[in-house]
Amino acid sequence: MNDDKWRRDVDRDARRLKDAERGRRSLLAQTVFLGTLSVLFLVPLVGGAYLGRWLDSLGEGYTVRWTVNLILLGLVAGVLNVYFFIRKHW
Repeated sequence: MNDDKWRRDVDRDARRLKDAERGRRSLLAQTVFLGTLSVLFLVPLVGGAYLGRWLDSLGEGYTVRWTVNLILLGLVAGVLNVYFFIRKHW
């Protein structure tokens, strides 16, 4: 009986330590987290802009149809990236 109580106490203390570590984030960890969020958001956005501009340059005349559409698609992809990353790691 004493052994079971000891194991329960150790498990409880281990859970408390894990919760305390999760709750305590350093300035460096927060900076890395925000940097990751910005990369996850900006890469699809800028990639869509460059791809759209390249596709627009292949056509005749001046058009921004592909550029605008792929920027909007990159915006949606970036927002979804950030949303899923926050849901997983927050």
